Amino acid sequence: MDGLSSTLRGIVRAAAPIVIAGQGELITERAGVINLSLDGSIMLSAMTAHVVARTTGSLIYAILAAMAVGALMAFVVVFSSIALRLNQVAVGFVLTILGADLAIFLGKPHFNQPGKEIPVVPIPILKDIPVLGPVLFSHNVLIYFSLILIGLMWWYLYRTRAGLTLRSIGEQPEAAFVRGKPVNRLRYFYVVVGGSLVGLAGATYSLSVKLGWKEDLGGEGWIALAIVIFGLWIPWRVAMGAYLIVGLRSIAIDLQDSNVIDLPTQVINMLPWFLMILTLLFATSGVLNRLVRYTPARFQPAVRRFVRAAPPRALGTAFEKH
Repeated sequence: MDGLSSTLRGIVRAAAPIVIAGQGELITERAGVINLSLDGSIMLSAMTAHVVARTTGSLIYAILAAMAVGALMAFVVVFSSIALRLNQVAVGFVLTILGADLAIFLGKPHFNQPGKEIPVVPIPILKDIPVLGPVLFSHNVLIYFSLILIGLMWWYLYRTRAGLTLRSIGEQPEAAFVRGKPVNRLRYFYVVVGGSLVGLAGATYSLSVKLGWKEDLGGEGWIALAIVIFGLWIPWRVAMGAYLIVGLRSIAIDLQDSNVIDLPTQVINMLPWFLMILTLLFATSGVLNRLVRYTPARFQPAVRRFVRAAPPRALGTAFEKH
């Protein structure tokens, strides 16, 4: 495997948890709910997966336990919003702190202990394709799932009736209710599904990317939240945001190791965040929309759709039957 293939393979592997968590949050926000508990949920599910794998010896039980943790955290968010009429943002902040603290406290006996790893399963024939083979087809099942999930999410959202319903309850829940859709029940369902994917992202960290339980996962959930906005709530763009930020991290580390630049590690690690913030500012400030005016008229509709940055209109609001 040459240097380029090795680097790209590492990016695909390292970005997999953020891709999965980003798609999970995308489902949640498309349903009209904001789940800000991702950071704590990822830490708690990563710790859970590691502990269950060590104590039971079963990777399947570890993955299911991690998904259950993520689903439970998400359920608290949606239950608080629908049943208790609490602010989704406030509940999410409390849960992310609680999840992180619980992970550190409960995982202390297992800190830096050797953990189980999901085995790599190269795909026959495809793994021998130059460049693409090592990059895309020489991973474990969770990395493959992160790649498949991107296309699956796009197909579900834009090519199925159920996906149209999901988008409608996040855009115009009143109209969806008039058409006979159980808005709040669907929100429960999609938020829990999104949360289980966030839990799966945590398991991907501790069983595949950063083996074992370490307390250095803080911030990964916030990245997943940011790339949902960065990706304009579109599955493939969310994934590209994950690969971009992980790629920038990799480049920054390589530049530092080669002594090309002499900057503190903390500054190097902040560079991707600066780029993310600048991109979000451009995407949401209207600058890109003004640039559309300079595009030839026949291309303007397509370009306008490409640079559109509008969240689901009912995002963060509770739906009440009248």
